[in-house]
Amino acid sequence: MNFQSSRRRGEDGIAMVIDFLLSNARLVLGVGAAAMLGIATLAVKRLIERAGRAADEEKVEQKMAESWEELSLVSASPTMIKNGIEGVVMKHVAHAARQQKADLCQQPQMSSPEVQSKPESKSKRLQLCVDSLQERLQHYYHTRAALAPHEVQRAQALALDICTEIQGFMHNRHPDMPLGEMSLGGSLLDDLQVVSADHACLLVPLQLEASLWRLIPGEETLLTHPLHWMVRRVNLEYFPRGRSYWDRYLVGGYLSAEAVVNMFIKAVMETINWPSISSTLDCLVRPVLGGPDLRLEIRPGNEKEGAGVSDQPLFISMLPLLREGDVALTAQPELTSPWVNAWHLSLYPWETQRLAQLDASDNGYRRHTLKILKAACRLNPALRPLRAAPLANLILHLSDSESDWSESSLDVRFQQCITELIGYLEQEALHSYFKPAVNLLSGLSEDQVDQMGFMLYCAVSEPEILLI
Repeated sequence: MNFQSSRRRGEDGIAMVIDFLLSNARLVLGVGAAAMLGIATLAVKRLIERAGRAADEEKVEQKMAESWEELSLVSASPTMIKNGIEGVVMKHVAHAARQQKADLCQQPQMSSPEVQSKPESKSKRLQLCVDSLQERLQHYYHTRAALAPHEVQRAQALALDICTEIQGFMHNRHPDMPLGEMSLGGSLLDDLQVVSADHACLLVPLQLEASLWRLIPGEETLLTHPLHWMVRRVNLEYFPRGRSYWDRYLVGGYLSAEAVVNMFIKAVMETINWPSISSTLDCLVRPVLGGPDLRLEIRPGNEKEGAGVSDQPLFISMLPLLREGDVALTAQPELTSPWVNAWHLSLYPWETQRLAQLDASDNGYRRHTLKILKAACRLNPALRPLRAAPLANLILHLSDSESDWSESSLDVRFQQCITELIGYLEQEALHSYFKPAVNLLSGLSEDQVDQMGFMLYCAVSEPEILLI
């Protein structure tokens, strides 16, 4: 008993030393190296703990099987090799990883009741062991990323019905408000939405008099932010205030995006008889109040598709929009706060158009790759903070240096995207393709960067962990 307790104290002491070194590793090694050091130290700790446990513990093999993914990651990082950290431990850990992965591949042949009770898990393990990465990516795209046509059509039909109702109400209640034709936009319309058809954008164009208003680029304003544009009222000496309908939403000589959004909240969200529209469209429509955005939640009513489909809500975001040439400014206070006069320059149309042009020129699979990355990030909790914009710009940057985006090179480009993304996370900067001064990773916290870096380092040697 004394020997066992002293051994336990020794293990605790080693664990405390390792935890202390790991907690300070990021200050010395940076995000990427610290992530890999974390994997290695975690593996070492587990090997020490397993070696010190009594031989009668029956769950050692089960825990080894559960941790094979963590162990298999250590052998794949070039950063670890460069820093000379792998050594003997790396070799043993890599060997353990290969052994455990082989055991998992053979596991479905066992006839235990636990294995037989999970046929889906068995088939997934067999598929991961047999299929190539190219085949797994295609399977993942068709089963997880791509949406069924009937699902897209259903969501688009619901969004168009809501669009028609809102536009008719605005024309009847505010006939003097100069609005353009409302339309749908965003990933649902551009065939870039993944996993489920659960959100759409309703574009509400505002019509401004060209002689009374001027759009000022963000770099030319006091804010100096490339994405925060302003709309100035001009020629007041010839056309005094009140000549334009939108003069009532001026703040300090500029058209206030926040004031326009507040107007739509009162005129649309808080005024329309949503229960009446719900009964007309045979679905539940209600505004999502309390936030800075204009958002509706739609839950289909008594449909015949089944409870699973009926339970899937569709969210529609109304976006007041200003257009001038190829410039699209949206009123989104959640993106421009605390500046009440700032309008957000949307780069989404430029990015989407560029990807479509590149794919059309060489029959490439850039959009295909983007949808796989978006689905993987959305379904992985650690990668969920990564939105569509950084992923789209990642592919645009990579397209400048890589010309082969054919279907046969899908696996190579996917792995290359993972490697490139790790580099951007280490630098904590991924600059916009069209606005290099904009860092698309600036909204991520330090913990989010660490977690994403850890997961992506894992995916370097085992890409299938992103395709589960």
